[in-house]
Amino acid sequence: MALSSPQTQRFILTNNLHTPSTSKNTHRSTSSNCFTTTTSRRSRCCSAIAIDAPSSLAEAPGIRWGSIALQGMREEMEDDIIVLPDSLHGFSFAAVFDGHGGVSSVQFLRDELYKECHEALQGGLLLVEKDFKAIKEALEEAFVKADTRLLKWLEMNREEDESGATATAVFIGDDKLLVSHIGDSSVVLCRSGKAEMLTSPHRPYGNNKASLQEIKRIREAGGWISNGRICGDIAISRAFGDMRFKTKKNEMLQKGFQEGRWTEKFISRVQFNNDLVVACPDIYQVTLGSDTEFLVLASDGLWDYISSSDAVSFVRDQLRKHGNIQQACEALAQAALDRRTQDNVSIIIADLGRTDWQNVPKQQQNVTFELVQALATIGIVSIGIWFSSQLSL
Repeated sequence: MALSSPQTQRFILTNNLHTPSTSKNTHRSTSSNCFTTTTSRRSRCCSAIAIDAPSSLAEAPGIRWGSIALQGMREEMEDDIIVLPDSLHGFSFAAVFDGHGGVSSVQFLRDELYKECHEALQGGLLLVEKDFKAIKEALEEAFVKADTRLLKWLEMNREEDESGATATAVFIGDDKLLVSHIGDSSVVLCRSGKAEMLTSPHRPYGNNKASLQEIKRIREAGGWISNGRICGDIAISRAFGDMRFKTKKNEMLQKGFQEGRWTEKFISRVQFNNDLVVACPDIYQVTLGSDTEFLVLASDGLWDYISSSDAVSFVRDQLRKHGNIQQACEALAQAALDRRTQDNVSIIIADLGRTDWQNVPKQQQNVTFELVQALATIGIVSIGIWFSSQLSL
């Protein structure tokens, strides 16, 4: 579906923090410079777009932001995004939240995770002091505290709420990038035109090092993996919320027995000694030099259908053509839709302001990417023609 102007909404919010509302279309801001989104639960394809500051080729150097959140083919929109420029002593904050099992956890985190990070980082002073050990401990504390508060909130206010959410947050300074990450969203940095994947997905399947560590941790906690899912249920191993794998593990066992998924003999042998899903983040620190061009932070609705190298090449070519970071972000989201992504798609792109896009030479075309796009278009058109012919019979 093309992102034509009647289907897109752009918002620049300059108001202060509003009291959280039960309305799913409420605009909320945690900074006077917050760029945020609104979510329409009725739209199946395009739910919202957050617009960045002016993105012309001739604007002054500095970080330029583009962001978009699309519902895609999913019945519900469970993603959300937030961008807070220069909110932590010269560091900018941005995060992508990918929910599952409902929107409650995402709605809570969208307002509260930044507050915990702000407090733990002493308003950004720790980021300026450049003590990585202190920063790492602070972010771990912030994520765990936010999860503890979320679990209490879900238990008090939401009966039978089994929602959860992943979160990947970035803190961008002049010469340093920090990433705090749980779940399966990803951050990709473009350095001299090449893609650098900075995060690893937390999933209970696969043969890579990160997945094997997650599987080992889950089994040591008393859990098991069935068909790539924890206890045959969830295919993500680190997340906020998900009470049934934390504070309600025994209740989850009993419910599974009542539903006929497990026998009484089986659950009698299960002994949990730790949480199966955790909210302890991976923390990464990356030096930003003159060769770093931009970063892409996105949910798995993008990365499951477009590789990091293809995404970087695509965005780079867009910026070379017109220099508009928001337009490049929207085009990348459209490319995911063209690939028939089955998930919500949320993307934040930060152009670090180090590149003169007018004078960047054109990259060699990615033949594979262009071929797949062409075949997808041909396939969709062919199906439409066949369907029309059947209706006319």
